[in-house]
Amino acid sequence: MGSRALGKALTLALAVAGGAASAGACREDVVWLRGDWGEARFTVEVADDPEERAQGLMFRESLPETAGMLFVYERPQPVAFWMENTLIPLDMIFADVSGTVRRVHSNAVPGDRTPIPGGREIFAVLEINGGKAEAMGIAPGTEMRHPAFGDDAAWPCE
Repeated sequence: MGSRALGKALTLALAVAGGAASAGACREDVVWLRGDWGEARFTVEVADDPEERAQGLMFRESLPETAGMLFVYERPQPVAFWMENTLIPLDMIFADVSGTVRRVHSNAVPGDRTPIPGGREIFAVLEINGGKAEAMGIAPGTEMRHPAFGDDAAWPCE
């Protein structure tokens, strides 16, 4: 099975397995994403203070397939990431205060110190395994669901 077909199969499996759960209450350790490609669920660690955001996923040798890290800021702002001391390729999914994805950077290169800008007015960034966003179809316009986005989110918690 090719990587694109495998990604779509994984998306379908996640959407089917989590369909009923997505209608329930949000949890701090889970981010949902939805788009015209379907739905997906990632178990996340939340980095919501300067020290946690600075550490990120540095020095990790692996990341489970359905896991990630959600970086949350106090207010929307311009953000840029780099990969210094990061050992695994990552996708960076940049979202605004409504949880709407504004930019996706695929396969950030481990160890690279080149800044990766997310854009202006970014409120949260989801990092997942490199190549997964493209394989699943996650792109600008995709909506994130997490308590950090509040009641005015594009896909609010219930």
